[in-house]
Amino acid sequence: MKTLTHPAAQIGIAAIAGILFGLIVGEWAANLKFIGDLFIRLIQMAIVPLVMSSVIVATGSIAGKGTGRLALRTFAWMIGFSIVAAVVAWGLSVLIQPGVGMVFDGDIDPTLEESAGQATGWQDTILGFVSTNIFAAMSTATMVPIIIFSLLFGAALNNYAGRTGNTLILSFFDQLQQVVLTMIRFVMYIAPLGVFALLAALAGDVGLAVITTALKYLGTTALGVVILTAVFVVVVTVRTRLNPAKLPRKLAEQTVIAVTTTSSAVTFPTVLRNAVEKVGVSPRVANFTLSVGLTMGSYGAVLNYMIVIMFLAQSGGMTLSVGQIVLGMGLAIMLNMGTITVPGGFPVIAMFLGGTMGLPLQAVGLLIAVDWFTGMLRTFLNVNGDTIVAMLVAKASDDIDRDVYNGTKVVTAKGIDTAEYEKSFARADSAD
Repeated sequence: MKTLTHPAAQIGIAAIAGILFGLIVGEWAANLKFIGDLFIRLIQMAIVPLVMSSVIVATGSIAGKGTGRLALRTFAWMIGFSIVAAVVAWGLSVLIQPGVGMVFDGDIDPTLEESAGQATGWQDTILGFVSTNIFAAMSTATMVPIIIFSLLFGAALNNYAGRTGNTLILSFFDQLQQVVLTMIRFVMYIAPLGVFALLAALAGDVGLAVITTALKYLGTTALGVVILTAVFVVVVTVRTRLNPAKLPRKLAEQTVIAVTTTSSAVTFPTVLRNAVEKVGVSPRVANFTLSVGLTMGSYGAVLNYMIVIMFLAQSGGMTLSVGQIVLGMGLAIMLNMGTITVPGGFPVIAMFLGGTMGLPLQAVGLLIAVDWFTGMLRTFLNVNGDTIVAMLVAKASDDIDRDVYNGTKVVTAKGIDTAEYEKSFARADSAD
């Protein structure tokens, strides 16, 4: 019975009930759609202040720790793998077409169709990234200009705080972020009701296609995880010349914890210990690379976010231009890299991506309903990808002990002060 009190379990039950209800009553279920729309609007209402405060705090809080060759190698591998994840997600989405089949009888918002159909030159697209009036951008939730403004404001705030030692403004935005997060937690209490209404209306509209589409979405994500895992293993084998057959046993413990908890934060102490004691990465490299990876190494998140973008576009019958695809990849990677921190869970992120890209949001409820399963896949790749990156960084500076990896030498990792990583834990959980 304790399991039933878990939010993910409640949403899952509501999703199944909503689909069954919609299939039974048919088109009448559309009368419930306003409840789901209200749930979506409550989340959308918080996105602008949340994104602004998160970007400003993330940029304004950057310290001098992230310098030197160690940091450069860490960021290079993380960015490189993130780009690969985004490209794989796009390729699989084009090949499998997970959103195709969600044919809606209701009209898509005309403004979305109009904005999607407008073809502008790349110069106009870049100019559109910068708003002449940030308050106008905020009022229309035009996210890219808001992000650009927040990045510049955060950088200026970082410089100001460094020169004067005055962190009052930074503290204000940090507190604002926490208040908005609390507001989102309040909204998430009605998530089961919102998901029930959304999926009931969706199932009543499209019928059994809602089930087959959910399986295609999950299958696309799972296949992406398999491909990226293979890429990780091939790269680390070529670079380190270590026996890849020994990796599964070394990663087994953290994999079980990651999949069962769907939390990189909960898995982090095990990952850090295993990197030192089982893989042979030096404590110096493990501490830095894995702590950075906790918030910046969410390769499973990049994969999933790009699939979400393609899924929403396909479900609305929209064809994305090359520029829109590149923008989508950029947003997915920035979410991963911590530049845009959107805590509050997958519903906020899905609607942030859909709203920013001008995509129809009718199928968001379906994505939310199966997010527990995609969360398992995301966390699996996030956690094990971080270990691979730590191995690659350690190899470059000769900080990996082959005797430990081969099992002929025993070392013991020091205890971990979890309080030190409290903020990183919160950000990591938002990506799982």
